[in-house]
Amino acid sequence: MEPKRDEIVKHQLETAFTADVLEWGKDYMQRFTTLMAYYRCAMMEVETKLHVLDVEYSLQYDRNPINSIKTRLKSAESMREKLQKMGLPLSISAIEDNLSDVAGVRVICSFPKDVYTIADSLLKQDDIQLVQIKDYIKNPKPNGYRSLHLIITVPIFLAHEKKLMRVEVQLRTIAMDSWASLEHQLRYKKDYDFTDEMKYELLLCANLSAELDARMDALRSQVKD
Repeated sequence: MEPKRDEIVKHQLETAFTADVLEWGKDYMQRFTTLMAYYRCAMMEVETKLHVLDVEYSLQYDRNPINSIKTRLKSAESMREKLQKMGLPLSISAIEDNLSDVAGVRVICSFPKDVYTIADSLLKQDDIQLVQIKDYIKNPKPNGYRSLHLIITVPIFLAHEKKLMRVEVQLRTIAMDSWASLEHQLRYKKDYDFTDEMKYELLLCANLSAELDARMDALRSQVKD
């Protein structure tokens, strides 16, 4: 009687993956899980700092400059794809050394001026170090995307050491965030060709969104004065 196919496959796997290989895989997953926990701690640190700033400004100016804060940890699949594009292996050291957006914090502000106020206040804190800044508000992307991107390092304090972790902070207004969210839904809809006419229409919408922000900011200044 011939052995069942499942038993053959099981035997092949047991033969192919030695105890050393299995132990290496277990060790790698443990290190990866630990690294992701560190990134989550870094996001929590930045999020707490932002909440404190929002409370301070609300007491000082009787309004909250921050509408909402969102955090996200990049998926393993997204990290793999990005490293592949860079010609790098999916390794712990490659993630730490080359990816700056594993931990992401998105700050949705009420007005354009609030974006820069919160960014400046965050960067003035002595334990925050700026690695890179990209201002897509003053210099929008060709498709109309607007946002202020900061790559920063923030310390996390563990039981026996302090680690500096990189976090990407995106700051944008409610209007910028609405446009970006809807643009992503439309542009990356499966089984649908995104035409040049649609791209142009989205760019017009982005310009209208920027005009709305400018008008709202002007009204805010009048109310403040």
